[in-house]
Amino acid sequence: PFERFKDVYLQAYALGCKGCTTYRPNEVTGAVLAARPEAPAEPRVPGPMRQPELPLPPPAPSLKPADIFEAGAVVYMTQPLSRPEALPGQTYKLNWPDSEHALYITLNDIVQDGRRRPFEVFINSKNMEHYAWTVALTRMISAVFRRGGDVSFVVEEMKAVFDPRGGAWMEGRYVPSLLAAIGDVIERHMIEIGFLPARGQRAVTSEQKLAVGSPLISDQRPRATRMAQCPKCGEAALIRIEGCDQCTSCDYSKCW
Repeated sequence: PFERFKDVYLQAYALGCKGCTTYRPNEVTGAVLAARPEAPAEPRVPGPMRQPELPLPPPAPSLKPADIFEAGAVVYMTQPLSRPEALPGQTYKLNWPDSEHALYITLNDIVQDGRRRPFEVFINSKNMEHYAWTVALTRMISAVFRRGGDVSFVVEEMKAVFDPRGGAWMEGRYVPSLLAAIGDVIERHMIEIGFLPARGQRAVTSEQKLAVGSPLISDQRPRATRMAQCPKCGEAALIRIEGCDQCTSCDYSKCW
């Protein structure tokens, strides 16, 4: 045993170890570590080759996008999809009472496994007041779209945003904020391409849908439910006079 301990210490010294630990088995506790004898390997008998089986069969090519959606064919990707050189898309025109200029929302789609799904979104407007947050919003939504899977939660989250200054009546129903209106446009687009079921809502008609770069939706400006809230006094008395927001309750003016 001494020679074995000597060999262990010399080997640890040669390896540059700062310390080492040895164990000696006894009849009471046995050995802390023991090497098991290797069992002889069983000879492998070649059998018939089998094709690998997938966990789930792929959807039939004849299925429509709506049928695939109902079947639950949701695929999440670890890497975002690469963008082709050209994508089909549609542009929607959105008028909002607090904005003098309309917003143009462009949604481009990609066809994956026989199913058309949203791939990216852009928002453009002459009103530079919304430029920063619309760029950030569209980049985040596009990043989510390119990851695949069920992206309908994006619409639900946007439609749940309420503006403390109040919303607007659009096409006979109340929209709580501009973000909710954008979410409604995205939802209509998803329904139109068959990515989402109708859910009791009417899809966008062909008269409301045009090619990219054309005016869409409605040419009528929606009416606000009430005047905007003044940032100074807090009263809902902010109106636009000669292109400038002025409060009828106090002396606040955005242009002064």
